Amino acid sequence: MTDWSGRRLHFIGIGGAGMSGLALVCARLGATVTGSDRSESSYMGRLREAGLDPAVGHDAANLPEGAEVVVSTAISADNPELALARERGIEPIHRGQLLAELCAEKRLIAIAGTHGKTTTTAMTVWALRAIGADPAFFVGGEVPGLGPDGGTANAGWGEGEWVVAEADESDASFLRLRPEVAVVTNVEMDHHSHWGSLAELHEAFAAFAGPARGVVIPADEEMGWLSRTGDEVARFDGRSPGPEELNMAVPGEHNRRNARAALAAIGLAGLDMGPAAAALASFRGVHRRLELKGARGPVSIYDDYAHHPTEVRAALSALRELKPSRLLAVFQPHLYSRTKALATEFGAALALADEAFVLDVYPAREAPVGDLAGVSGLQVAQAAATRMGGGPVWWLPTAELAQRALASRLDENPHAYGEGTVLVTIGAGDIFRLGEQLATEAVT
Repeated sequence: MTDWSGRRLHFIGIGGAGMSGLALVCARLGATVTGSDRSESSYMGRLREAGLDPAVGHDAANLPEGAEVVVSTAISADNPELALARERGIEPIHRGQLLAELCAEKRLIAIAGTHGKTTTTAMTVWALRAIGADPAFFVGGEVPGLGPDGGTANAGWGEGEWVVAEADESDASFLRLRPEVAVVTNVEMDHHSHWGSLAELHEAFAAFAGPARGVVIPADEEMGWLSRTGDEVARFDGRSPGPEELNMAVPGEHNRRNARAALAAIGLAGLDMGPAAAALASFRGVHRRLELKGARGPVSIYDDYAHHPTEVRAALSALRELKPSRLLAVFQPHLYSRTKALATEFGAALALADEAFVLDVYPAREAPVGDLAGVSGLQVAQAAATRMGGGPVWWLPTAELAQRALASRLDENPHAYGEGTVLVTIGAGDIFRLGEQLATEAVT
């Protein structure tokens, strides 16, 4: 085991899902950890609970002397802390590189895929804990029940021999990992600003899975591009019962598939899938994955992180399993590049709802310039209107306009939106705040 006590690490963007987890584990292993982020978040609060003191706002003064600097792809070159580090001759460490360092300390189960990797990673950790394996873990979301005393956590350092890590293809950083067991949940184009073609993405996933002793792949998807499939291959299909009894508290075929992938990985690790499957009956899900936020009168309000048409379709299909009397989808597209490429597909996915409400694009790191000029959420709304055959579609560009329109519509139409109505906010941006506001504000 590497001695981490002599390292001083400064995380620029420490409040992100992945970066905060890395920071927490490095501190747990004895490193001196500092960091900053542009704004507050629930992850920042969790860092403080662990005894760290992250700064809010980026400033060169935040960077300690002699510290190694950890960054993610989201950190721009003009960040003042990163600029100072380069002036000092410090070459930054990408978060993927640091994750690979940590994962090399144990036997690695790495879980990749365009969709479902966060939930599949969380399920794998949940089941391994239940059977006494006590893994280390890195999850790209907050998981209730994995923290100390049953609290929420996105990372931890167990005493067992395994580490379970979510492997991110968005910036190709998953290629730094060397898993013993590799899981590929599915492969679709999602990060159009990084990958030039599906063939290029296929090559990357093949390279990710190549070093593994065992590989878990879907039973119903063509994965012939996996030029090397390890010494062992397990296929999963959530639609079939499987050899183990599977009773899930979380709805949706996609979650049953996630569970089967997690169990297949556990089987390839040489552990007993039977009790692991039984443990998943108590799995409560991941924050922002079909998360029940509350209610507004008789209307139940959910939130989901879906930001690809396949994910939007999966989320709405899962909510249909609840047999809602009316299903309302409030969607915020994420990234101009993704919206430009997939606006028509987003519209088709939203047609699974009875009503669709579309906000403008959450830009994240992008700007609507050059090839992206003129791209907006209106294109998604128009595509949804075309597919919904007269079903109501609302174009509500801002969160403020959406809040006022939804509050008024729900409160003034109690007969249309009575018992059994479900409203879900969907997107990887800040759309979840709208659902929280609708659920908590007073209804007059």
